[in-house]
Amino acid sequence: QVRLLESGGGLVQPGGSLRLSCAASGLSTNNFAMGWFRQSPGKEREFVAAIRWSDGIPYYADSVKGRFTISTISRDNAKNTVYLQMTSLKPEETAVYYCAASTQRGSVRYSGTFDYWGQGTQVTVSS
Repeated sequence: QVRLLESGGGLVQPGGSLRLSCAASGLSTNNFAMGWFRQSPGKEREFVAAIRWSDGIPYYADSVKGRFTISTISRDNAKNTVYLQMTSLKPEETAVYYCAASTQRGSVRYSGTFDYWGQGTQVTVSS
């Protein structure tokens, strides 16, 4: 059973930084991708960043490029962690941030590519 456990959300001032973590367990293949999406009230879930384990190439939404960094750590027993380092945060980036894992081929910018989702962690950017 695949499980994704997010942590690291919270309240941060505009211009501040925050790091989100997502611990994944139960992935039985090395051919997968992990990503971050976010959703604000009244808006659709949007792509933020993703990375494929096979080649380590990161993908970013244009709105976060240069400010957010996605990175990974692989551990034993099929446990993998993906991080999202966020800097220069803006109030409009207040949202619930979701971690997701995909074992499918397809664009990692598309939420439908992802099979598994975490419960989400709230990020609030406010003074």
